[in-house]
Amino acid sequence: MSRDEVRGVDSWAINELGVPGVVLMENAGRSCAELIREKLSGVGRPRVCIFCGTGNNGGDGYVIARHLLNSGFAVVVVICGDYDKIKGDAKINLDILEKLGQPIERIEPGGDDVPERVRALADGADMIVDGLFGTGLAGELRGGYRELIESINEHDCPVLAVDIPSGLDCDTGRPLGAAIRASYTVTFVAVKKGFTTGSAAAQYTGEVYVASIGVEPCGRESR
Repeated sequence: MSRDEVRGVDSWAINELGVPGVVLMENAGRSCAELIREKLSGVGRPRVCIFCGTGNNGGDGYVIARHLLNSGFAVVVVICGDYDKIKGDAKINLDILEKLGQPIERIEPGGDDVPERVRALADGADMIVDGLFGTGLAGELRGGYRELIESINEHDCPVLAVDIPSGLDCDTGRPLGAAIRASYTVTFVAVKKGFTTGSAAAQYTGEVYVASIGVEPCGRESR
């Protein structure tokens, strides 16, 4: 699917079928959590560090955190960006986490201590989750996010990307200045167009798993 086709499926599910966006987010995040549990099944008390942006990709991250907490994982949740920009379905899931008593860490992209903060927060993690940006990202990374992504890449730990590695263009498969180098990518509904446009994308996506969001656009044209 292209970027526009992804938006079309979301619009179809929410506006035509009447599936609330928060339900789609729940299904997406749960699918990621299931794969994380599978990959870390041999670890004693797994520790996962989840880096969340301020949009719906970050919202998926909050859902992942809740499901992992329910499974007995140690979880570090890190908001990367302005807390006040978190709205809608993502804010609903963030509020749930906070009411459960989960501490929420913060990183301000462009701050003086980003590499040090990434190292400190991800220290001891068995897996990092990239929930910074989704398929809608277009244009070069700005505001310190390039340094943030490069700092995550420098950490010696497997990374699971939510839907698409942050910084990777959905349609071309090229990094927009920098991109997360994931070990695994859980992508929703269908493989993204950029994953198949050339061999270069594979160094960012790692192993790709396609997960359902609860409805499938079988036999319909994406609008």
